[in-house]
Amino acid sequence: MLYKRFGRTELQIPVFSCGGMRYQFKWQDVPASEIPTDNQANLEATIRRAIEVGINHIETARGYGTSEMQLGRILPKFPREQLIVQTKIEPQADAKKFRKTFEQSLRNLQLDYVDLLGLHGINHAESLDYSIRSGGCLEVAQQLQAEGKVRFIGFSTHGSTDLIVQAINTNQFDYVNLHWYYINQWNWAAIEAARCHDMGVFIISPSNKGGMLYESPPKLVNLCAPLSPMVFNDLFCLSHQEVHTLSLGAAKPQDFDEHLKTLELLDNASEILPPILARLEAEAIASLGEDWVKTWQTNLPTFEETPGELNIRVILWLWNLAIAYNLVEYAKMRYNLLGNGSHWFPGNKADHLNELDLRQCLSDSPHADKIPQILEQAHQMLAGEAVKRLSRA
Repeated sequence: MLYKRFGRTELQIPVFSCGGMRYQFKWQDVPASEIPTDNQANLEATIRRAIEVGINHIETARGYGTSEMQLGRILPKFPREQLIVQTKIEPQADAKKFRKTFEQSLRNLQLDYVDLLGLHGINHAESLDYSIRSGGCLEVAQQLQAEGKVRFIGFSTHGSTDLIVQAINTNQFDYVNLHWYYINQWNWAAIEAARCHDMGVFIISPSNKGGMLYESPPKLVNLCAPLSPMVFNDLFCLSHQEVHTLSLGAAKPQDFDEHLKTLELLDNASEILPPILARLEAEAIASLGEDWVKTWQTNLPTFEETPGELNIRVILWLWNLAIAYNLVEYAKMRYNLLGNGSHWFPGNKADHLNELDLRQCLSDSPHADKIPQILEQAHQMLAGEAVKRLSRA
C-alpha cells in the first residue's frame, strides 16, 4: 500500500480508504439482534481484507444506518493505534444535538475516540452557518477534540465549489471530503484551496459517483483500455499530488482487488494516462461537437437563478455523459435524484420544461438556442422513477 501525508494532520493515510456505506445491513438504525449473521460476517471479512492489504483508514457516518454499530463489533479487535477511523455527523441548528449524536456514534463504534470527525454535508449556506457560527457545531467538535474524543476535524460536502472554498478559507478544518474525478472536475479550485491551507483531501466515492464504474458500459471499457475504467479513474485522481485518498465503498472483500492494480501504475501515470485521456476527449468531440464540448458550461445560470430551480448544468452534464460514453444508467440514477435529494443534490429535473421561460436566464449562453431542446431530450432519455438518496431511503 502507498501512504500519503494527510495534510496538516500529519497522518500517513493510505491512498485508498475503506468507505462504510455499501456493506452495512440497513440505512436505518435497527436493533443489533436484527442484523443477519451473514451480513455481519461479510462486513467483518471486508474490514479484515482492508487491513490485510494496508487500508487502515475506515470511514463511516452516523447517517449510514447500521454501519457504525456493525463496525463496532470488529474495530475494537484491532490495535487501536493501527487504525485511522473517521465518522461524520450532520451539522444541526442545535449544537447540543450535534454533540449528542456524536456521542451515540462513539458508543456505536465502541471506541474511546475517532481520528477524524467530519461535519457531514456542508452543502449550502445554512449548513455552513450551523457549523461555523459562534456556539455552532464546529465549536462542539473542538470541545470534543480538547476532551480527547476527536483528533482532527474536517467536513464533507456536496455543495457548490464556491461554498466549499468559503468553508476551506475559514482555516478551521484539517481536511475535506469532496467530489472530484474524471467525469466531474468542477471542484479543482476547492482542492487547490485545500492545498493552500495544507488540508487533507479525501475524494468521495470516485467509483460509484464517478460513473458507476463497477458496471461500466462496453464503450467506456474500450475507451479506457488497457486499463479498466475503475483503474483509469483511480490513476487519474491519484496522479494529482493534491489528492491524498480515494474512498472505496467496498461491499465485499473482493471489491478491493481491482483498485489495488492501480498501485503499480502510479510511477508511470504520466505515460499511461495521456493516450486514454486523448481518446476520451476525442470521443466526446465526435459525439457532441467540439464547440459544445469546450463551451457548453459557459455562462450557465445556477439552479437558484433558473425558473423552477431547474438544474441546467447538471442535466446537460448528465446528457453529455450518456451521449459520449453511454453512461446512461449512471445518468438516469443521478437525474432522478433531482427534486428528491434536498441540499445533497439540489435543483429540479426538466419535467415541467414547457411551463418555464428560460430565455432570460440563458441570454448569456452561447448555446441559448439549443439548450431547451437538449433539456427536453435529456428528460425523455433519463426520466424514470424518483430516486431518494440512499441515506434517506
